[in-house]
Amino acid sequence: MDLPQKRKRISYELTNSQTSSREAAPSSSTNGQAGGFVEGSILRITMRNFLTYDHSEVFPGPKLNMIVGANGTGKSSIVCAICLGLAGKTAVLGRGDKVGLYVKRGCSKGSVEIELYRASGNLIITREIQVENNQSTWMLNKKHTSQKAVEEAVKELHIQVGNLCQFLPQEKVGEFAKMSKIELLEATEKSVGPPEMYEFHCELKTFRSKERDLENVCKEKANFLEKARQRNERNKLDVERYYMKKRHLDRIQMLEKKKPWVEYETARKELEGVKKEREEMKKKLKSLKEAQEPLLRKIRSVESQLQPIEQQMKELVSTHHKPDSQESILYFLYYIKIIQDLSLKQTEEADRQKRIGHTQLMIKDLQKELQNMGSMEDVTPQIEAVNAELRKIQEEKAKLEGEMSDLRRDKDEKSSKEIGLQNRQRSLDDMMKVKEDKLRTRFRDTYTALKWLRDNRDRFEGNVYEPMMLVINVRDSRHAKYIESHIPLNDLRAFVFQRQEDMEKFMTEVRDTQRLRVNTVIAPEESCSRRPPSRPLETLKPYGFFSYLRELFDAPEEVMSYLCYQYKVNDVPVGTEKTKSMIEMVIRELQMRMIYTAEEKYTVKKSNYSSNVVSSNSALRPSQFLTMTVDADERRQLEEQLRVQSIDQRMAAIREQQAKLDRRDNELRANKKKLSELKGKKRQLEQKISTKQDSLRQMEQNEINLQAIEEETNAKIAAVNNKKVAIMEEYLGHMQVCLCSPKLDFYPQLFCILWIQGTDKPRHLRLSSSSVSSRAQCAVSSCVMCCGFDCQVVEEYNRREREIQNMEKELDDKTNALTTYRQNIAEAKERWLNPLKQLVDQINERFSDFFRSMQCAGEVDLHSENEEEYDKYGIRIRVKFRSSTQLHELTPHHQSGGERSVSTMLYLMSLQELNRCPFRVVDEINQGMDPVNERRVFDIVVRTACGVNTSQYFFITPKLLQNLKYAEQMTILCVHNGPYMLPPHKWSEKAFIRRAKRRQIP
Repeated sequence: MDLPQKRKRISYELTNSQTSSREAAPSSSTNGQAGGFVEGSILRITMRNFLTYDHSEVFPGPKLNMIVGANGTGKSSIVCAICLGLAGKTAVLGRGDKVGLYVKRGCSKGSVEIELYRASGNLIITREIQVENNQSTWMLNKKHTSQKAVEEAVKELHIQVGNLCQFLPQEKVGEFAKMSKIELLEATEKSVGPPEMYEFHCELKTFRSKERDLENVCKEKANFLEKARQRNERNKLDVERYYMKKRHLDRIQMLEKKKPWVEYETARKELEGVKKEREEMKKKLKSLKEAQEPLLRKIRSVESQLQPIEQQMKELVSTHHKPDSQESILYFLYYIKIIQDLSLKQTEEADRQKRIGHTQLMIKDLQKELQNMGSMEDVTPQIEAVNAELRKIQEEKAKLEGEMSDLRRDKDEKSSKEIGLQNRQRSLDDMMKVKEDKLRTRFRDTYTALKWLRDNRDRFEGNVYEPMMLVINVRDSRHAKYIESHIPLNDLRAFVFQRQEDMEKFMTEVRDTQRLRVNTVIAPEESCSRRPPSRPLETLKPYGFFSYLRELFDAPEEVMSYLCYQYKVNDVPVGTEKTKSMIEMVIRELQMRMIYTAEEKYTVKKSNYSSNVVSSNSALRPSQFLTMTVDADERRQLEEQLRVQSIDQRMAAIREQQAKLDRRDNELRANKKKLSELKGKKRQLEQKISTKQDSLRQMEQNEINLQAIEEETNAKIAAVNNKKVAIMEEYLGHMQVCLCSPKLDFYPQLFCILWIQGTDKPRHLRLSSSSVSSRAQCAVSSCVMCCGFDCQVVEEYNRREREIQNMEKELDDKTNALTTYRQNIAEAKERWLNPLKQLVDQINERFSDFFRSMQCAGEVDLHSENEEEYDKYGIRIRVKFRSSTQLHELTPHHQSGGERSVSTMLYLMSLQELNRCPFRVVDEINQGMDPVNERRVFDIVVRTACGVNTSQYFFITPKLLQNLKYAEQMTILCVHNGPYMLPPHKWSEKAFIRRAKRRQIP
């Protein structure tokens, strides 16, 4: 293995030794970062009697740490120490399940101590393991504590040793490809997502579970409610019939109460008439008696003769049976009831047939209407989409209204100095145009991207600055040569972004879509624009320095912050000819890395192999792009003052946008109304059809056999008639016997009596009051008997009506709760899904770029079969290693072991720049890769893990290819083992390097 030509630091881990020499770990600083370490980075690992180590200390670097050593030397022991020292489970390592097994053989106890960087003060975690009872004691900053307290402290630093996306030991490399899409998503959320992303996901899964429960409850209650309604619908006719009969009974009772008064009034009127008639008859009788006195005497004579005859007739009749008038009346009433029952059945059957026909027609019409609607898909997603767009439109309208209000205020404050301001702005625009012409001439793609940016600036959330050569304003054109010499041309034509997502959006458009070659940079999160120089300028003036580079030009905040961070313009002094004349003294005494004299640039370096100082100088070339001075502040003030000129146009544009939004709003609301009606109408039609079909089946089952009822009625009538005939025949027979008796010879006398009595008022046959009362009681009792079953049906009907009302209220409450849950889900989904999609898109972009650089293809996407099943969401990795194949999902079986290792490594590297975790560990993942892929993966690892915004990375490997490319930010940790190892105090890095150099000399 060739030694790397450039290394920032080299450290050696010694086995079977007391300690190892190493520079001291950095202490905490107030800005949350010291020496490149981020919050939670590992500063030191100390192991005593742990696995293969007696006593060893590891001092990792802040970026890529490559732990190299032969198999069995103890590389993975460092991984185990990290895991167990940070309260990880033994199951994570895939080795022994008892923590005592990690103590060096022959020792009763061992310990691991890890120091983590923390801005408020470094955190030291100590774990001492006892073999005898397999227990551990814990300390935080040398104070005894519990394991739970350690876990909480580790969690606060976003360390997750149980997450394969952060901590991938050697025994678990194969398990990464075995992770399901769901497990991979959760691991990714925990590893690189915002802290609340995984909480939102869990919250959504809980909401969805409760939503399903509520949906089931609502469905069950709706079904039960519908069945109850159907049962009541079937009994509705019986209930109506019951109430009709009840009204009849009430009327009968009322008539019973009124009957005595009616009888009294009738009798009184008859009495009055009889009295009047009696007076008249008395008068008439008196005159007749006077005229018929002779006849009366004869009548009295005849009557005296008839008395014995009448007595004989009464005796004769009394000895024979008289027909029972009460029995005849009952038979008559029974006959009437038979006829009424038959009529009722006939009416009921006719009504049933009519209702059957009507119901069949209704079902046919409803089915036809349902068929015309066709097979409709569920419109709920469309309604939700419409609601989301409506909310977005409302937000846009509110934003436009606010902007319109601001424009109205600005228009009212229009300045009277318009003309002078316009002239000055034109002058400045002309100077800016000259600079833009130079940009267009030299960098056509950058100019094209600039025009696109100006047309689409509203698509970005943060500040986006045009190429630096346009926004940098040199205060004195004579100093432009220093700025152009110091800032590379690639950065002078680069766009500067405040936010990472804005930069990615911009590059996706101009680089991937428009295929333009442009440069972009991102400003540091913490502003460096006002960072002070390493020494005051007053101390440099004796050497001829008059300014630092930063004070020679103006630039926007983020642009200046980037230049201070990247090129230290705040710490590079600019001198004069005096500085040139005493340059050797300047270099020797000031020991500054870079300085400028009047016409030259000096770069000073200290040799890596000796203490000698080497300097180089180059002549400054004339400025090409920054000589044209445009006062940015003045131009910005002019634009603000003249902005009123474009107010009318902007207001007109806003009105047009508002009109478009209003039209779209109306269209969406109409569409929503239509979708809602379709959704409700189809369900209502299906429910109506089902209800009508149930009602039809019930009516068809309740068929009345009129033929049998008529035959039964005729039989009853015949029986009644036969009985009445028998009664009359019996009575007539008795009368005939009486009249034909030889004892009664009174025909002449009887005729005379009847003729005489016929001249008086005829007598009328009347039913007695008791007979009428009995007759009414019979009718009432008959009705009561007939209504007995109906009363029970009505009670059941009313009870079910109350249940229906209660169920409707419960269903409304549950439906409202379901609606609230769905609103909560929609809000939580928006908070979770949108950032998640952006995160997956960022991962996919990096993953695809990595695979593309290897002449392969890879893709990462968010996969879900059902968008509403939040526990089924997952991350799907698809890869293609040969051009003749298609993209296939990463599985434990489809790809080879080397391909799985490449895919796993590149996915982890895709997370590196997005990381929320302070470090990552990958153990021997390059095993099984072919040399070509291993070299490509190594280049990607070095390039990514040594970037500006990346965290600590541990890459463990037993071997490396030759002639690999290394970076300054790497830390190489060489692990040696064997009985002849030198003790730490005898080890010399410089001697080792000298010997290596001598071996390379031919």
